[in-house]
Amino acid sequence: MALVRYLPTQTNFRFMAYNRIIAVITFVYVVGFIGWIALHGLNLGIDFEGGLLMEVQSERAIDLAGVRAAFDSESYGDVSVQHFGADNELLLRLGTEANTDSAAFTQQVQQVLRTQLGDEIVFRRVDYVGSVVGNEMLMDGVYALLLAFAGMVMYIWFRFEWQFALGGLLALMHDTLFILGFYALTGMEFGLTAVAAILTVIGYSINDSVVIFDRVRENMRIHSSRPLHELIDMSLNQTLSRTILTGMTTLLAATALAVFGGAVIEGFAWALVVGVMVGTYSSVYIGSPVLLCFRLSVKAFAEEDAREHMRHPTA
Repeated sequence: MALVRYLPTQTNFRFMAYNRIIAVITFVYVVGFIGWIALHGLNLGIDFEGGLLMEVQSERAIDLAGVRAAFDSESYGDVSVQHFGADNELLLRLGTEANTDSAAFTQQVQQVLRTQLGDEIVFRRVDYVGSVVGNEMLMDGVYALLLAFAGMVMYIWFRFEWQFALGGLLALMHDTLFILGFYALTGMEFGLTAVAAILTVIGYSINDSVVIFDRVRENMRIHSSRPLHELIDMSLNQTLSRTILTGMTTLLAATALAVFGGAVIEGFAWALVVGVMVGTYSSVYIGSPVLLCFRLSVKAFAEEDAREHMRHPTA
């Protein structure tokens, strides 16, 4: 409770005074992300691209150049080798053809590694995904995102007005694109855990937006004579301490996961760290200004609310 007392509760920031400048900045980096993704693409993991993934541990330091040369000499095609944690641990990724025999291919790769590193090596993880299955999983991930978008937008539209739903949708699209841009810029592997990270981020973001939207709606009922931009600023200031507290606690947990969680969930955890900050930003400067852009009428809302109370006086 001490932290809550130190947070300002009677702020009067004019958030909407800068919405046009921030809209331009947002447009610039969104276009930049789209261009970067179009030019460089995403580093798709074997979940989506198909292939063989191995984690190998040796008793001594592993020479990456030697391992890479061994596979190049065998004409295995696209090979990615890197240290996985310590210098005696190896992460190997190999692309495969559509009709590859998974068992035979895996045994061949293991034999190459034993020849290069010695028979004492330990295979800590061996995952094989066919290219056809990888494509199906990619489409399943896309469908999951689209269904999440549709469900959240329908909920907001049903509970509020269509302007709120549009604001929520644009905020979710912004957050998703930002996370995709983060994966593209960093080169982190984009697999099923990345889709899980995006779903987590948009869930957090829409929850933040709903809290703000609910306060905007309440203020429209109480202060129906005031202009919309003042009501939005009032609502954002009233929910600011909650937004800061929620963001800070979530950010601390996500940062701890990223720093101490290990390489397996590193991409997922850092995406959460970025996503929490981006989700907070979008709920303030993406979702809320849409209400102004599409001229949500305070007077019309108040009149409709009054008629609703007349029809249902006990509600």
